[in-house]
Amino acid sequence: MGVTNVFARKELKYRLTASQDRFLREALAPYVTPDRYGESTICNIYYDTPDFRLIRKSIEKPVYKEKLRLRSYGPAGPDDATFLELKKKYKGIVYKRRISLSERDAMNYLNGTSPLPEKSQISRELDWFLAFYGDLRPAVYLNYDRTAYYSNEDPDLRITFDRNICFRTDDLSLQSLPGGRFVIRPGESILEIKAAGAMPLWLTALLTQANAQRTSFSKYGTAYRMLLEEGNEQRIMTGVILSA
Repeated sequence: MGVTNVFARKELKYRLTASQDRFLREALAPYVTPDRYGESTICNIYYDTPDFRLIRKSIEKPVYKEKLRLRSYGPAGPDDATFLELKKKYKGIVYKRRISLSERDAMNYLNGTSPLPEKSQISRELDWFLAFYGDLRPAVYLNYDRTAYYSNEDPDLRITFDRNICFRTDDLSLQSLPGGRFVIRPGESILEIKAAGAMPLWLTALLTQANAQRTSFSKYGTAYRMLLEEGNEQRIMTGVILSA
């Protein structure tokens, strides 16, 4: 399966205007380095139950919540690498387990036609998750353009800017081209700061200069709320919207 990763960190989020985005990216330049993906388009498929149990629980802001998603950097062919990620949050700390495998192997596993290619602690956690929730299926396709950096002083400190955040509830395949409806207004972005420890003073100062206000923001949660606001609640609860 190649890459196996385990993360435990805080994730702080800020919703930025276009001018705040420009200011911060310019001001950050002396302190950060683009990460291995740099500029990329991230494509995700979020898995959920027919009644959206996982995201409904998540937006209630419980002490503990969890999500399952399949991710790729750009559209993925059957043999291209994807990341199957189990994301948990407990008392403000995000714990992420992920494995890398081909899109074909990931879909065969998620469709229940074959096990994961290799056994590990993370694969056992994924097996348990799927067995516990039972009827998991693709719920939302969500994609966005990301600019990612890490701190010159602390490689574990990551800073990302996500723009053009879109979602859809049809064509739920990583082999398909990105696209959908905007989750936030064009020009806006979501800044995420991911750190294992305290935020450095220089970063705090730059956020203050930009008048960036910390917020609670979930891309999947926002997409779900949009569906509710448009009168799709009954269709969501019956699972009809998943096959629309």
